[in-house]
Amino acid sequence: MAEVSNPLGGWSAAADGQRAGMDTLELALRSGKPVFVLDDGIATGGCAGAPDGPAIRAYLPPLTPQDLGDASFRREHGLDYNYYTGAMANGIGSEDIVESMAAAGMLGFFGAAGLSPARIEAALERVTRNAAGRAYGFNLINSPGDPVWQEAAADLYLKHGVRLIEASAYVALSLPLVKYRVTGIHRDADGRVVAPNRVIAKLSRVEVAERFFSPPPDKMLAKLVEAGAITAEQAAMAAEIPMAQDVTIEADSGGHTDHRPALTALPSILALRDAMQAKYPEHIRLRVGLGGGIGTPASAAAAFTLGAAYIVTGSINQACVESGSSDLVRGMLAKASQTDVGQAPAADMFEMGVTVQVLSKGTRFVTRGAKLFQLYKAYDSIEAIPAADREKIEKEIFRTSLDTVWADTQAFFTERDPAQLEKAEKNARHKMSLVFRWYLGQSSRWANAGVEDRQEDFQIWCGPSMGAFNEWTSGTPLEAPENRRVAAVARELLSGACVALRGADLQRQGIAVPASLLNPKPVAGGAA
Repeated sequence: MAEVSNPLGGWSAAADGQRAGMDTLELALRSGKPVFVLDDGIATGGCAGAPDGPAIRAYLPPLTPQDLGDASFRREHGLDYNYYTGAMANGIGSEDIVESMAAAGMLGFFGAAGLSPARIEAALERVTRNAAGRAYGFNLINSPGDPVWQEAAADLYLKHGVRLIEASAYVALSLPLVKYRVTGIHRDADGRVVAPNRVIAKLSRVEVAERFFSPPPDKMLAKLVEAGAITAEQAAMAAEIPMAQDVTIEADSGGHTDHRPALTALPSILALRDAMQAKYPEHIRLRVGLGGGIGTPASAAAAFTLGAAYIVTGSINQACVESGSSDLVRGMLAKASQTDVGQAPAADMFEMGVTVQVLSKGTRFVTRGAKLFQLYKAYDSIEAIPAADREKIEKEIFRTSLDTVWADTQAFFTERDPAQLEKAEKNARHKMSLVFRWYLGQSSRWANAGVEDRQEDFQIWCGPSMGAFNEWTSGTPLEAPENRRVAAVARELLSGACVALRGADLQRQGIAVPASLLNPKPVAGGAA
């Protein structure tokens, strides 16, 4: 043990103190109890102050997983832990995930993006029934290419009384999002503005965070008043609240990502939070959480150390048995390393050149998606694509003719959004975009369904955290995909984060701590 000057006094067993050797340090750190490092070992419980007791060389106050993060987040959302599973589109963030997290005193969001309104409503009916009285939420993704869907989803959330949504991929606010936030706004008996519908915004830029920490835009409120959705009095109330009290910084994540480094992004938006907080009364607390790259206790501990109010996981939940993905995908994810990811065109923002981060190992989706976008940029229409290129994509990528794909696309948008077909009739490049988006959309569905003969076309949203998670679970029961359950994984991450934080605190006090305690292995083995 390292020599430490100025001992903290003597230790007393008092009523609950127990002494042990340094070989039990990890157990002591996991206990959550006060920990004393003595000359000849450690002690849990007890107290300082005994003049003749063993000299105290370092001290750790109590710390449990329930203590991590901002207590107001737990209180206002009805949670036991400051942890949530982010929504993954096409129902990968499934009903099972949402209900499992709710039962564990944590928060899960259903991945509604990409699903039909009918499918979303079926999920709403199930979750609102099975998770009644517990915390849960649904996702509302910005969909500039499909505004009809966004409005329908928001209206469904209002219809079914969903009180919390995760708003993702927004650069500017939308009318359906604002409508959701301000519907039902009123004053309580003390005159405080109460907005029953809460928003957690997932973003990566300071300017976007400022929009969510600000009140809803006056122009949008005026439109809602004009449409009869709210009253003029309610519009005035809305000027007193932020669009979102909670903002999640999305760092280097799976799916849509700006690859922002958490070490720089979080402090910047925490500073913005402090500046914006001054504009609101004390009871309206603004908070900043962190997601993207969190797949080990060390990364979770780092997030809380940086000041995150809560943490969010994504890629690692897709690898759990409750996800809406397939066993085939879970097996592929379990073999991923941190570098087995790449960029591919995003189906929902294809024409804008937006990309998503996906698994590259075991699939050719990255190169095939890039080929489609290259052709889209190079030619004005499907007819302009050279015959050799067209033949290649029909045989190797689509495995059917582009004419057949267009017929399927027409049938889809006739029901979903006929305006897209009207635009395609006038704009040949838009028609090409819709045809290429067919492949991008199907690739995710093939993955979720586990269509074996389409494995090389699987689109699997995945960030580097998946590889880190696999390294962390290697050699433990959680290495096997069938043992990975979202609530158990969450508990292991939070418990491990406590060990890592306490171990780092001992280091700061001059105590030598094994590196294994700064990113401790899981111990529960995936127990439910």
